[in-house]
Order: sequence, then C-alpha cells, then structure tokens
Amino acid sequence: MRINPRQLQQSLSKGLMPIYVVTGDEPLIVQECCDSIRAAARNGGFSERELLHAEHSFDWGQLLSSAGSMSLFAEKKIIELRLPGGKPGDKGSKALQEFAALAGNDLLLLLVLPRLDRSQLNSKWIKALEQNGVLIQVWPVEAAEMPRWIHQRLRAAGLDAEPEAIQILADRVEGNLLAASQEIEKLKLLGSDKLITADLMRDAVASSARYDVFNLIDRALAGDAEGAVKTLQGLRAEGVEAPVVLWALAREIRSLLEIGEKLDRGQPIARLVRIPKRQPLVQSALARLTPARLESLLLRARAVDTAIKGGRDQDPWIGLLELALNLSGKRSI
Repeated sequence: MRINPRQLQQSLSKGLMPIYVVTGDEPLIVQECCDSIRAAARNGGFSERELLHAEHSFDWGQLLSSAGSMSLFAEKKIIELRLPGGKPGDKGSKALQEFAALAGNDLLLLLVLPRLDRSQLNSKWIKALEQNGVLIQVWPVEAAEMPRWIHQRLRAAGLDAEPEAIQILADRVEGNLLAASQEIEKLKLLGSDKLITADLMRDAVASSARYDVFNLIDRALAGDAEGAVKTLQGLRAEGVEAPVVLWALAREIRSLLEIGEKLDRGQPIARLVRIPKRQPLVQSALARLTPARLESLLLRARAVDTAIKGGRDQDPWIGLLELALNLSGKRSI
C-alpha cells in the first residue's frame, strides 16, 4: 500500500503494519512521519528499538541477526533502518526480501531512505516490503502550495495570520519547510493570541535576515569561501538549527549532480535553472566540482546528518564548515 503523509494518521489509527517505508527528500515531513510511526509503535507495546545505518560498508547480516534477537525485557521490537544512499545493492535487496517474511506482530521495520526513482519503486525488494507494509512517499511542497502549507501549520499551532503575513513567511523561507517550522515556533513564543499581521510577521522573521541560509549557498556556489564561512558563522550565532543548514547544502549538492548530468546530455542551462541570476553561479560551481567530488560531498553530508542525530562523535558545525568550504572549491584541513 502506498500513501502520502496526510493519510498516515488515519492508517495508524486502523492498526500497525509490520513494515513502514518512508521515502523522500523533505527532512521535516520525513521526521514527522517517523515520529508518528514510533509513537504508534510504543503505544502498541513495542518497547525495544534498534537503529541501524546502512552505509557502504554495512553488513546486511546485521539486519537479519537483529530480527532474530529479542531482549529479555521486551516482547515487541522495532528496527529502524536508515539507508541514505537509497540503493541496498544485491546483498541488501536479498536481506530486505528475507526480512519482509519475518516482520509481524512482534517485529516492526521502519525503513527511511531518500526519494526513490521509478526503477527503484518497481524493484523486487520494494515490492516485497509493500506486500506486508506501507510505503509513505514524501513529495516536496511546491512554491505555489507553500502559503497553504504554512497556514495549516499555523492553525495546528493555535495561531492564525493575515494572507499577506503568510506570503511574507513563504517568501522568506523559499521552500525550506524546516525553516518555516522554526519561524512558526518563534511566533508561538510571542504568546500572542491575536491575528498575526504582516507587520508582526516582518518583525518576527527579521532576526535571521542578516545571515540567510540561501545566501550561504550562493556564496559557496560563487567560490567565495571567506564569505560562505562568515555567513555560516552568522547563522550559527543567530541560533539557526544545524539540520536547516544541512538541508540547504545537501539539496544544492544533489541539484548540482542532476543539473550536471542533464547538461552533459545537451539540455540548456536556461531550462534547468529557471532564475537567470543563479545560472552563472551553478555553471561556476560545476566547472570546479566533478561528479565524483559532488558524490563525495554527499557522503560528507550524510556523516553530518549522523552527527546531528548523535550517532557520530563530531560537532555537526565542524562538518557543515567543511561542506561549505568544499562546495566553495576549497579543501579543508
């Protein structure tokens, strides 16, 4: 069964499935889907949780071993498997198909991975998981949908706002759902039970206007390493969360890979980058960053994500600094 995030709560209310696959590139919605599944699992008696990260050197035997080992103090177990590359390979595909037959009332699998393409969605391992579970596809919120999405989030937070105020926030975050959610949390802290006006919204979001995360991206693309580092330091000083910065950097790296591939096929830059002023920035970055280098940066971004989640003994901001420097064309020490 395939559903979208809006249908998840209704699905969970009907009972837990043995397998949940959450796929998409919107970190906020992916995280919220996972939180809902974990909460439902805890309420369903799944008191033990094991987290596995399937990186390149991952031993897929661990997955089946984890399925067979239950704690003496837990009757039900949830295994959360993160597959940042999105492709399990032959060994992983076989292990996931075997696991699909093991999951049941006492064993639940939560598989988290980036957006899957059509061939991956039609693969044997996805089909096997779908037969016994639910696949939640997280799609990006388009620019035209952002005001409606923000209004819904405001109402859910017990707030309301003028249409102009909503549009100001939509323009400010430029599609970054994590940043929008963070701004809404700031509005809640104002403690106002009145309608949020355009003036109030401008004042509320002005505090982070000096160091914009998208300004960081543009400076890095332009090869302005010093400017990128200053912007990154400013973002940290203003309290911008590390996941927001990582989201922007990782999204840009993936975008460069995709654009570079299409340029090699002969597609024009004007079709691939709609905003004219960004076209020379993208071309400048692609001139100095090879596909192999961009793939390496994605691996670094995944390591930073692991550090943010506490799975790696490293300051995430050091990893973000390295990413910003590398994207600017500078090699970190």
